[in-house]
Amino acid sequence: MKDIKIGNQLWSAENLSVDRFRNGDIIPHAKSEEDWEQAGTEGKPAWCYYENDPANGEKYGKLYNWFAVNDPRGLAPEGWHVPSTEEWNQLIEFLGDQKDSGVRLKSRGDWADSYDHVNDKNVSGSGNNESGFSGLPGGSCDGEGNFSGLGTTGRWWSSDGEEFDVMCIVMGHKSAAVAKVFYDKETGVSVRCIRNN
Repeated sequence: MKDIKIGNQLWSAENLSVDRFRNGDIIPHAKSEEDWEQAGTEGKPAWCYYENDPANGEKYGKLYNWFAVNDPRGLAPEGWHVPSTEEWNQLIEFLGDQKDSGVRLKSRGDWADSYDHVNDKNVSGSGNNESGFSGLPGGSCDGEGNFSGLGTTGRWWSSDGEEFDVMCIVMGHKSAAVAKVFYDKETGVSVRCIRNN
């Protein structure tokens, strides 16, 4: 996996796209709404492509539910782990602050334009990728298997889970900010990995 150094951290330079746990066991592929919903209901790991289209996986990687992220068999490859909220915070703080670090994390040219009502014009929703993180708007899949956000929103899991939900890092095409939002564990979002110390 290619990495990029940002501050004192080594991050993966692309979204995760593995279909096996670190120990070699297969991660179940949910190929339909029914498969995805059943995995979430049963609290079992699963991954899918956005809109179940492998072509989306080539660019954006796979979407994983949190049961895959938190599985003891290990979602991240050897030598890597899914970042904690604190590790995400370190990344954001190194790049400035939560209000504008999204610009430096988002990729160039992949994000939808947004409309600037004040100046009456379309403006690019992409970033400048100063960090090299190349954050992509890979969208997400809710617990019932409904997809949304491709081209407009990028979401990435943290490793910190509460009883029913987990902190996610979110970037959107209408904002320079990075948001921290809790999502249900049944949701499918992207995963970035960080090197072990």
